[in-house]
Amino acid sequence: MRYNLDPELAPWASMIPDVELSQVINREITLTPEEERAFHAKLPHYTPEHPVNIDDREIPGPEGAPPVKVRVYLPSAAQRPMPALLYLHGGGFVTSDLAVFDARCMEIADRIGAVVVSVDYRLAPETPFPGALEDTYASLTWLHSVAGQLGVDGERIAIGGDSAGGNLTAAVCLLTRDRGGPKVCFQFLDVPVLDDRMTTKSMREFVDAPGWNGRNNAAMWRYYLKDGPTPGGPDVSPYAAPMRADDLTGLPPALVVVCEFDPLRDEGIEYAQRLTHAGVATELVLYPGTFHGASVIAHAEIAKKMREDMIFSLRRGMRRR
Repeated sequence: MRYNLDPELAPWASMIPDVELSQVINREITLTPEEERAFHAKLPHYTPEHPVNIDDREIPGPEGAPPVKVRVYLPSAAQRPMPALLYLHGGGFVTSDLAVFDARCMEIADRIGAVVVSVDYRLAPETPFPGALEDTYASLTWLHSVAGQLGVDGERIAIGGDSAGGNLTAAVCLLTRDRGGPKVCFQFLDVPVLDDRMTTKSMREFVDAPGWNGRNNAAMWRYYLKDGPTPGGPDVSPYAAPMRADDLTGLPPALVVVCEFDPLRDEGIEYAQRLTHAGVATELVLYPGTFHGASVIAHAEIAKKMREDMIFSLRRGMRRR
């Protein structure tokens, strides 16, 4: 299919390899040290204007599970108490790590004056659902418990993430509401994965879109729900696929970001509509000419705008109410 991409994004889209998720899982694709350095050089880099201390920690995991690794970004000169953001990286539940989203977390911490806690949750298929979700909930609980030590206002703790991290954001907001757990003031869903049924128009049509496609989306759900209910079947939990939740009332205000040529576009739009219908204050932003993951491209003007908009909405979402 021909995609009418933003002119600055089109050259980048042509450089994205058409990789099957199974090749990643089976370690059929490996990078030399030179290729890995070149990959990281293409990611956004951010030099903070104010001091930001970075601290890698291990925090208590879910009961019976290993500790969770987190990276804490602490703006040392920001006015206290500060807001905080629990950040959940993308990667289809099966790949990626803290380093890939280091610049994004650093920029949020620096420009907003917020503590950012990036979570290195366990990955599928070795740890399928609900492992990553329970790691996220444990991280949220920990952040609330140490808010005073970190100089954080416990009433201004938000959660956000992209793609699979957007799924975990939506899911943990449902989970903490239903468990009566820690309060969340705002949720940021960036190109989120939300529905295992894969029946939307964008999912059916954008089968070869750059950045993400329907084949890998189907494989992702198989890996994430491994040993559980069949993706698309009747028994998938709403904590795995938040679109399946019957009740979205009582959730925190939301920002939902979608890209025009992303197979996930329509489920993000529908979820934003459902949040609004449930009385949840929701901002929906659709960026024309963009594809899944476009916001990480360092120098394109549309990508810069996406990052600027993210900072603005997060700052507003984490303000004292």
